[in-house]
Amino acid sequence: MTSSYLAGPLLTDLYEMTMAAGYWRHNLNDKATFSVFVRNPDHKRNYFVAAGLAALLAELEAYRFRREDIRYLQQLKLFDTNFLDALRRLRFTGDIHALPEGTLFFPDEPVLEISAPLIEAQLIETLVLNTIGIATLIATKAARSVHAAAGRPLVDFALRRTHGSEAGDQVARSTYIAGFSSTSNVRAGQRFGIPVAGTMAHAFVTAFPSELDAFRAYAATFPQHTIFLIDTYDTLAGARNAATVALEMRARDQRALGVRLDSGDMIALSRGVRRILDEAGLTEMKLYASSSFDEFKITEIIQSGAPIDAFGVGTKVGVSADAPYLDIVYKLVQLGKRPIRKLSSNKVTLAGRKQIFRHDDPHGVFQEDILACREEKRAAGEPLLEPVMRNGQRHTPEASLVDIRKRFAKQFGCLDPRYKTIDSHIAYPVRLSARLKALQK
Repeated sequence: MTSSYLAGPLLTDLYEMTMAAGYWRHNLNDKATFSVFVRNPDHKRNYFVAAGLAALLAELEAYRFRREDIRYLQQLKLFDTNFLDALRRLRFTGDIHALPEGTLFFPDEPVLEISAPLIEAQLIETLVLNTIGIATLIATKAARSVHAAAGRPLVDFALRRTHGSEAGDQVARSTYIAGFSSTSNVRAGQRFGIPVAGTMAHAFVTAFPSELDAFRAYAATFPQHTIFLIDTYDTLAGARNAATVALEMRARDQRALGVRLDSGDMIALSRGVRRILDEAGLTEMKLYASSSFDEFKITEIIQSGAPIDAFGVGTKVGVSADAPYLDIVYKLVQLGKRPIRKLSSNKVTLAGRKQIFRHDDPHGVFQEDILACREEKRAAGEPLLEPVMRNGQRHTPEASLVDIRKRFAKQFGCLDPRYKTIDSHIAYPVRLSARLKALQK
């Protein structure tokens, strides 16, 4: 489902505008190729999950400077009138090769490459990095959490803690790509077709004369979707009250789905709550847990043997707390027919337009990636970068979110388990083809 929330061309850093003005002034507008890739200097991620492409393509198809944009730029008193006239007419006319959303990739591999007249390609740099960066950051964090949960459902609860409303929607989308079952974010549900989920907060419980009254009221209102929040006062007492109401529902041929814990010692409390429900004959009721979960806390809980069936995952995934930014960069690699390479210390780039070829073993498990020149034809390996935009228009129809989610699941299943570890760095093998290596010299 395509986003209708467009940022516009002023979502950029000023130096993109000043560089573009400089290019225009000196008649430098050859076709340029920029490569977008992620560095991994702190080794906190063994892999990344490509996301955000659909939003970027929608932005670029609609890319144009409005009258109010030009008026604002005039007020800055930085730009030549003729340059601003050129911006009025400017549209994005470039080509993009990209990894389909949901594809796994590794440090220093291009997630996409943009080829366009230099001015166009320069102006969109910030938009590209912002759009692809946040979506990929969260999809990667979410994938680690889904793996840690070992088949237990995860629900996105991050909206109230994300860095703005648009980030909240993108978190919901990215976590769904990576395997979350649903989101609490109603607007994201409408916007992207993601299943929505939610129960009650502590305010609901405290608004009634007693916890038992609150549970009965909720059960009467939502008899098909009843999950009791049981830690407002005393968690074990809350479990007993939940059991009382669940048995009342059973007498009416209704079924409570479960209870939710949101505080305290999750390991000890979940065991106590499970015992109370089982002794009441409510073995079918599930235990849901929320409160600062991510891959690390989920792993701890599961390894303890705590009987928790599903997790509400919010803040730490919504801001990728352990690694809150991607070192994602946008580098010029070719201008006209001239390959370009940056040689800055610790920030060397690879010249030339590229393709990634992925090699599997006989069982379909990823073995290594070969980073090659775009024009190379290789006898083995699957080419990953696909043409997704030509002359400023989508080259293929937008993939559905369901299909993107399936692609991720298939790819993640092909990743050797040793790269899925969350507590050590293991580098996936990526090597250069002989032709690309020669080009660098």
